[in-house]
Amino acid sequence: MSISGGLEKALLRGRALECTTIQIFTKNATTWRERTLDGDEISLFRTTAREQGIDPVVAHNSYLVNLASPEEDLYEKSLRAMFHELVRCEQLGIGDIVIHPGAHRGKGIACGVARIAAALNRLFSETKGFSVRIILEMTAGQGTVIGCRPEHMAMIVERVHEQSRVGFCLDTCHVFAAGYDIDHAGGWDAFLEEVNDRLGLERMRVMHLNDSLRECGSRVDRHEDIGKGMIGEKLFQAIMTDRRFQAIPKIIETPKENDHTNLNLLREYAKSRDVPR
Repeated sequence: MSISGGLEKALLRGRALECTTIQIFTKNATTWRERTLDGDEISLFRTTAREQGIDPVVAHNSYLVNLASPEEDLYEKSLRAMFHELVRCEQLGIGDIVIHPGAHRGKGIACGVARIAAALNRLFSETKGFSVRIILEMTAGQGTVIGCRPEHMAMIVERVHEQSRVGFCLDTCHVFAAGYDIDHAGGWDAFLEEVNDRLGLERMRVMHLNDSLRECGSRVDRHEDIGKGMIGEKLFQAIMTDRRFQAIPKIIETPKENDHTNLNLLREYAKSRDVPR
């Protein structure tokens, strides 16, 4: 949901679509310029969230942040930006902030993982007492981006000192683009088994439900409307009727003009049980 006009406006826009959870940026996601919240903004956001029944609210960090960067200037800049992201989330009562793990820029997965883990440890040390968690989003694996395999996430988590403050976000489009054939029951079940073995399904805090414009294994992150892309409807039917995921906030990042259509479709799936897969 857009925060145009004020952070609380995102909550009102979500409520107009009958959402019970939304995802927001706490600042402009395409600039390094920071945003400092005043007491009135914080109070208004928290009050509006309670009044509108939006819970939980999930945040997403700036697209510019790269905690795997081998370049010291960008790495330090990313750390400072993430610190401010965590502060804003804590002030607003947002419990989870989703982040893209980062790109190693040719230095290799092991180097990138070590940089990310070190960054998380430093951030958690600087925000002792905060309740906000950092949620690592599974990626499509484009370029040198880390996070297209569950073991990437596991390698990061095992190096984090405060593991209770880190989780992962499963994005259906990203997983499919990364090469997992989750468009049929066998492929989805096999992927979940791999996630559970490597990482633990209990670490999943958020789901992004997006169909994919491109084919399985394309490594291209292009979202499509639910059921209109290469994944198709059956996966989303399975997710919406799986009791294991009932309490996990599910966010759609599909074309905005079709918000109602995508939401209504997912709600219809959720009403059914024992959907053929």
